[in-house]
Amino acid sequence: MIAINELSQKNALQIANNWKYSGDFAFYDMTADLEDYNEFIHEDMRNNVFEVLDENELIGYFSYTVEDDGVEIGLGLRPDICGKGNGKTFVLLIEKYILSLVKTKTLKMNVASFNKRAINCYQTCGYTIVKEFTQETNGGEYQFIEMVKQV
Repeated sequence: MIAINELSQKNALQIANNWKYSGDFAFYDMTADLEDYNEFIHEDMRNNVFEVLDENELIGYFSYTVEDDGVEIGLGLRPDICGKGNGKTFVLLIEKYILSLVKTKTLKMNVASFNKRAINCYQTCGYTIVKEFTQETNGGEYQFIEMVKQV
């Protein structure tokens, strides 16, 4: 049974300190960016961050930000279940939850341009690429892709 709850401090620390992705995906380790890490581990700095549990086991998390032109979603799937065909189900579950809370016509996600696996997953879920941009993170500047879905 899937449950979505506000991210607990215990699970925030678990994700931030112990979720380590392999190869290029280590880019997504919370410890790769001190500012992001600190924002994630301090409860008073987190806004709209939720945990996803399957049979009481932490499988992922997501956040959302309401903007003038839609809702931006950020997400993370536990490293050992990434790349195994779980992405579409995970994304659609998150969308359904967010849309039950927020009225919007547009969902947005930003993804590192090297992450072809995520880009393909999001396209399968109905997102389209609208622009590329450079963003400072993890001690450098990286190319990102903004993807949008009309709902």
